[in-house]
Amino acid sequence: MALVSDRSHAGIIAGSMIATALALYYGTGLHPIWWLTWLAPLPMLLIAPRLSLWQSFAAALLASFAGGLNMWHYFRRVADAPLVLVLIFMLIPALIFALAVLSFRRCAQRGALLQAAVVYPAFWVSIEFLTASVSIHSTYGNLAYNQMNFLPILQIASIAGIWGISFCVLLFPATIAAICAVPGHTRPKKLLAAGAGICLFTVLGFGEWRLHAAQTPPRVTVALVASDLPENMLPTTQEDTLRLLRNYAAQADALSAQHVQAIVLPEKIGVVRGAYLSEVDSLLANTASRTGATLVVGLIRHDAHGMWNEARIFSPGSTAPLTYEKHHMLPPFESQFTVGTTRTILPQPSGLWGITICKDMDFPQLSRQYGMEGTSLLLVPAWDFDADGWLHGRMAILRGIEDGFSIARAPRHGILTVSDDRGRILAERATNAQPFVTLLAQVPVHHTSTLYARWGNWFAWLCVLLLFLAFLSTAKRRV
Repeated sequence: MALVSDRSHAGIIAGSMIATALALYYGTGLHPIWWLTWLAPLPMLLIAPRLSLWQSFAAALLASFAGGLNMWHYFRRVADAPLVLVLIFMLIPALIFALAVLSFRRCAQRGALLQAAVVYPAFWVSIEFLTASVSIHSTYGNLAYNQMNFLPILQIASIAGIWGISFCVLLFPATIAAICAVPGHTRPKKLLAAGAGICLFTVLGFGEWRLHAAQTPPRVTVALVASDLPENMLPTTQEDTLRLLRNYAAQADALSAQHVQAIVLPEKIGVVRGAYLSEVDSLLANTASRTGATLVVGLIRHDAHGMWNEARIFSPGSTAPLTYEKHHMLPPFESQFTVGTTRTILPQPSGLWGITICKDMDFPQLSRQYGMEGTSLLLVPAWDFDADGWLHGRMAILRGIEDGFSIARAPRHGILTVSDDRGRILAERATNAQPFVTLLAQVPVHHTSTLYARWGNWFAWLCVLLLFLAFLSTAKRRV
């Protein structure tokens, strides 16, 4: 296969890089256009087998890095990350993209048609999985989250987790590129096209079936309440914290006539020191009793033994709250908190309700444990950063598809969101719409047993195995 080296082909290389970069820029990030993600790798995959090793690597790296600039403002201005750290955040996915393209190129140049189509998505999923296993941000930035507006493809997460979504999305362009770029007879190419088409058709057909499967679960009325006013950001004095909690209590009281069964407030509403904890608990317990609703409140509890980012859960008629301590902190902002190690489940007439906090939903394993215990509804206090409100909220929704439960998530500086176990948005509202924003929704409370909850990351490990076998095959050919 001739290498592209003369100037007459420079325009093709540049055009491929620009096409991939633009598709990545608009198909990923905080507000992705989902279908562009399916097309983004295609230009680079088509041209890579006709380039030298270093040309392929450099072109893919630059195209991916340019596409990743859609996160520059978020990392630098919103997250306030140092320049060096931002460059690392952007170079790592660009490097993964470039190496995945090289893996495809190697198979294509050997004429390994099927291997070329499969090794690209297998490489990507394997690296995403292994990275998420060790990263303090877990699955944040995973390719699958770009598909949150395409419900049929999301349903495969109930079987294979987010890894199944990424694999399907990348199998599509890899198959097209393999058919176009690998020389050879048409019959194997037709078989590959038919096989990939049947695979994707089956996945999407399963998704449509799951979305339209009849369900008649019990429903409960849930209210989410949040305030983005500057004076309500994070009061640290006891007087300010009590003032804000009384304001939230007044909002809860106004919901009494709606027969609300659960009220969820955001994460870290205020700081409560040990000496004043009983006063805060009394206020919130009385609110729960007056409203007849289970009240979930995110607070910072601070005493002589440490600090906890926790949710305190008050049931009607009970004076002693249940608690849940956040498991996964956002460094460096939350490095001072003691890490939680236990889950909290509330047995209710409608089913089992679980509690997590914000970043905990980035980690599939914790939600999977709730799923294995039969949880039907997850109540989630949270705190977003305005710009990432859509993306971070959708990341949480995917946990419900994986593990079979509805989710009611109440952030500040984000989007109040209620979703079912299929990822359908039942209600949502931006938290900056009013001084105090309230969202009411009827939420289905029904646990769906999923293969992913039972078997976990089996598909990700399968991709790792496929990648290992592909490398082993390449090594044998060299010998």
